[in-house]
Amino acid sequence: MAKKTRRAAAADATAGENPRRPCPCGSGKRYKACHGAGDDVIVTRPFAGLAAECELVAMREFLPSATAPLPTRDGQQATVATVLPGASAALVRPNGEVLLGMQVQTRSGDLSADIARALRWTRDAEPGSALPVVPTTAGDPVRLQDVIEVDAPLDLTIHTDFSWWLAPEDAASPTAEVAATLERANAVIMPTEAVVADGVRAAFWVDTGSKAHIRWVRPEPEERLVAALARLQAAGGLDLGEGSRYVGSFRAHGLVVPVWDLDREQHAKEWAAPAAAFAKRLDEALADEAPLTDIERRARGALAGKQVTLR
Repeated sequence: MAKKTRRAAAADATAGENPRRPCPCGSGKRYKACHGAGDDVIVTRPFAGLAAECELVAMREFLPSATAPLPTRDGQQATVATVLPGASAALVRPNGEVLLGMQVQTRSGDLSADIARALRWTRDAEPGSALPVVPTTAGDPVRLQDVIEVDAPLDLTIHTDFSWWLAPEDAASPTAEVAATLERANAVIMPTEAVVADGVRAAFWVDTGSKAHIRWVRPEPEERLVAALARLQAAGGLDLGEGSRYVGSFRAHGLVVPVWDLDREQHAKEWAAPAAAFAKRLDEALADEAPLTDIERRARGALAGKQVTLR
């Protein structure tokens, strides 16, 4: 009965009363054929409470090649990565180095639990082995919040390619198969850099080939953030300065990610100062507790039409 109740609660919160609607997990399947078919509960904000929440969402959704040491509580050495060879959930190199993947082949309704289970698997795994899919254990309560320091930020490194897939001892002479895999992966990677400035966190510049963007993962609750963005929109302060245009936002794992189109002729570092200035304006708008004016409410409605949900 308890499991049935959890399923019903998840359905009410995420899929409404229509089991034929798309599953909130983002699989593309109908809810009744995906997480609505079993005992799995969908956690819409899996990294809530973690100081690294914004960076983890970025690694899962749009950063192509990035790694960071995982601040585990028990001192186990592990690195979390955007994607591993074969989209594996985890691997243990022959030298014992542990890597955990964010962009995986399949997942449950709780990404946080998936990563925690993958980390636990590595403790007994043989060196040189990989975990293609995270195993699920009924009633298993362990989540990432239980195994890492919740107040520790991620020391994120963004790479220009996937050469870090190779262990140092293999980098000089990879096999033909490995070299071909790396070549294919490197061919589709999009140039990406973090925007580094005072007051700016989890903002990432990317050149898609036809356009450049900044995608900025925000930690605030959606209603509060959208109200602040509406205030800026009404005041004409929603862009990042000349050569930029606010185009909308997407929701991912419980957070909102505003997106701006940018002038491709300007380097990522040239957007640091404009981003810092915007961060200051946004902080002021977030602190404003006055009711929205009529103009601001209309701006909020317009912004709502520019939002999409990824996860």
